[in-house]
Amino acid sequence: MLLHKGETLFRQGEAGPLYRIKSGLLKIVRIHEDGNPVLVNIIVPGETIPHHSLISPKEYYGTAIALMTCEIETLPAQEWYAKLQREPQTCLEIAMLLESKLRMMQQRIDQLTQIAPSEKLTKLQAWFEAYVAPARLTDLLTQEEIGQFIGLRRETVNRLLRAQASNR
Repeated sequence: MLLHKGETLFRQGEAGPLYRIKSGLLKIVRIHEDGNPVLVNIIVPGETIPHHSLISPKEYYGTAIALMTCEIETLPAQEWYAKLQREPQTCLEIAMLLESKLRMMQQRIDQLTQIAPSEKLTKLQAWFEAYVAPARLTDLLTQEEIGQFIGLRRETVNRLLRAQASNR
């Protein structure tokens, strides 16, 4: 299936199939009780989501929205979980997938623990570039989302982006 920029794959609280991302990027946005959306994750090619439902079913944690055109394979939940019962080798594949996601999250922690806000932004830009070049981070995420993702206020992100532009 093709999902175009801005289209929703699934919504927070719904239940349904799993998905394998073949190309493109998705953002996972969680709506808190006060109605505020928060960017909580970026899904890259090769990932199967939702991660928390790879072994047992659970409702979707957030809403998945395409950041660019994505090619996505639907994995019906009933078939997925039946396969796990029939083919224990699949559990090893899931463990490797989760290990890869854990490494990606470790990179994100490195981004978040940088002391200087400019270093946080630079690391996130470099990470994104690996997936979306020649597009830029700001082509896909708002300043608010960038700030949420790296623990900065939108105003700080705006100031840092303006400083980068003037240094070019």
